[in-house]
Amino acid sequence: MKATKAELGELERAVMNIVWANSSLSAEAIREKLDRGLKETTVRTVLRRLETKGLVSHKVENRTFMYEAAEPRRKVAARAIKRIVDWFCDGSVDEVLVGLVDAKMVDRAQVDRLLNAIEQAEKQPKDASPPPRSRKGARS
Repeated sequence: MKATKAELGELERAVMNIVWANSSLSAEAIREKLDRGLKETTVRTVLRRLETKGLVSHKVENRTFMYEAAEPRRKVAARAIKRIVDWFCDGSVDEVLVGLVDAKMVDRAQVDRLLNAIEQAEKQPKDASPPPRSRKGARS
């Protein structure tokens, strides 16, 4: 998959939210769900940019391009957060999490849910992907 380039603009985010919420859509269907009075060509241009960024893919059905997310929202969000962690905290996930708690963006109930999710994930069979870095300066 191609690396995501720059951050998404407001219209690109709106299109991605629609794509993530649906399994497969035409540009016209996305335009209708946007409900902004845009031309279909504008939406197709946004979809081409998103495809170049590796966020959507398309298949042709009856001569119509049908778009779907190339990856789930959670995976794209995790990559974006990884870039932030690497950029601002030198790869320290701990520093970011403590900062989220300090800023009252995360409370104890959310931390408990996260711990439960981690425990469940650890029980799953391991795949070939490396574990996430969690300590400052840790390199894989």
